[in-house]
Amino acid sequence: MRLLIVEDEAKLATLLARGLRESGHAVDLAGTGEEALWRAGSTAYDVVVLDVGLPTIDGFETCRRLRADGVRTPVLMLTARGEVEDRIAGLDGGADDYLVKPFDFGELEARLRALGRRGPATLDPVLVAGPLRVDPAARRAWHGEEELDLSAKEFALLEALARRPGEALDRRALLEAAWDDAYDPRSNVVDVYVGYLRQKVDRPFGTTLIATVRGVGYRLDADGDPA
Repeated sequence: MRLLIVEDEAKLATLLARGLRESGHAVDLAGTGEEALWRAGSTAYDVVVLDVGLPTIDGFETCRRLRADGVRTPVLMLTARGEVEDRIAGLDGGADDYLVKPFDFGELEARLRALGRRGPATLDPVLVAGPLRVDPAARRAWHGEEELDLSAKEFALLEALARRPGEALDRRALLEAAWDDAYDPRSNVVDVYVGYLRQKVDRPFGTTLIATVRGVGYRLDADGDPA
């Protein structure tokens, strides 16, 4: 495999590179998150081994930027930080696996082989509907250049609408997209949350992107007229 090792501790980076090269892998090194972004964006690696404690931008932010830039290469986080919150942050940021220092070199190789077999991570494309951009992988949305501060339910509703712009979605479809089976399909929870969503998606920008379809449900109009 061709690997990118992103590690600012020169001694450890050299030892890792030497061991992996002796195992038959091609290895490139990067000492900063910025260099990792450049290398991973210009070279097709099989796996990126990414340290969390990098200077300037840490491994969490580097991973998030890689995914935002469309780099789908599997990422193995390699770090001394083993707290559950850190592992969650790494995985939620787009990492595929997490290995805590100190580690056994044989385990590292086994994890790299597993990630290499998996191939590039499949990321949902960014959904675009008029001035709206919705990134399902990163759970982020924008109206123009302004990022929207959405709750989990609001985001799920917006994502469902953005996946089928111009189509009328009934309340049951929207309920299934954002809630589980415990909710009564006769509930007005969808209408309530669409109201919340309009307060954030339309009202501040003077648009009417989320339209009511009488007798059916709601529709996302990509070219919604100014309110």
